[in-house]
Amino acid sequence: MTEQGEREHEREHEVGVGPWEGAWPEGDHWDHELLAEGDRRNVLDQYRYWKHEAIVAELDTRRHEFHVAIENWQHDLNIGTVVRTANAFLAKEVHIIGRRRWNRRGAMVTDRYQHLRHHATVDDFVAWARSEDLALLGVDIFPDSVPLETYDLPRRCVLVFGQEGPGLTPEVHAAAEATLSIEQFGSTRSINAASAAAIAMHAWIRRHVFGQVPSGGTFPPG
Repeated sequence: MTEQGEREHEREHEVGVGPWEGAWPEGDHWDHELLAEGDRRNVLDQYRYWKHEAIVAELDTRRHEFHVAIENWQHDLNIGTVVRTANAFLAKEVHIIGRRRWNRRGAMVTDRYQHLRHHATVDDFVAWARSEDLALLGVDIFPDSVPLETYDLPRRCVLVFGQEGPGLTPEVHAAAEATLSIEQFGSTRSINAASAAAIAMHAWIRRHVFGQVPSGGTFPPG
C-alpha cells in the first residue's frame, strides 16, 4: 500500500467525525471547540459535537432505576469494565465499596458519563441502600443462592458484585435480600465479575424494559 493509500485507510477507520461543515448549529448544548476541530470521542452519533455536561444531563432524564455496586478491596481490574457496561445499560449509579481508587482503563472513558459513588465500608453502603429503599441483591455462588434466570428482579434495586476471586464478603452476603447465581454448564466454577455484572444488568433490562417476566419454575428445565 502506498503512503497516500495508508493515510486514506487511516482516515476511513478514524473514530468520530471531523470539523462541522457549513453554518454552525444553534443551541447551548453544542461545543464550539468540537465543532471547529472535530469530535473523536466514543459516543453515539446523536451526541456528536455536544458538550460533555449536555450529554450527561440528557442521560439523566432517562436513567434506569437499578444501581450497580462492586467491592474493591484489592484494586480489582474488573471495575472499569463494570462501569462501561453500566453506562451501556444506563444504570442510575455505580457504587465502589472499599478502596476509593480503581483501575479506570477498562471503562474506556465512560466513567465521565456515569454517576459514581464511593462507600468506605460495607456498613456505609448498606445504610445508604436502605435509606434509598433499594432492594440489595448480591450476585455470587452460595449454598443459599437462587437462580438469576428465574428471579423476578425488582425495578428499584442495587446489584452487588464481589472482588474477583473471593467474591462477595460475608457482610454483603448477610445484608442482601437475596443472592443470585448465574447458571453455568461448562467445567469452570465461576465467571469473572465483569461478565457476571453484564449478565445481571441485562436481566434487569429484559425484565423492566422489554417486560420479559421469568417463569419462576424449577431450574434447569426438564
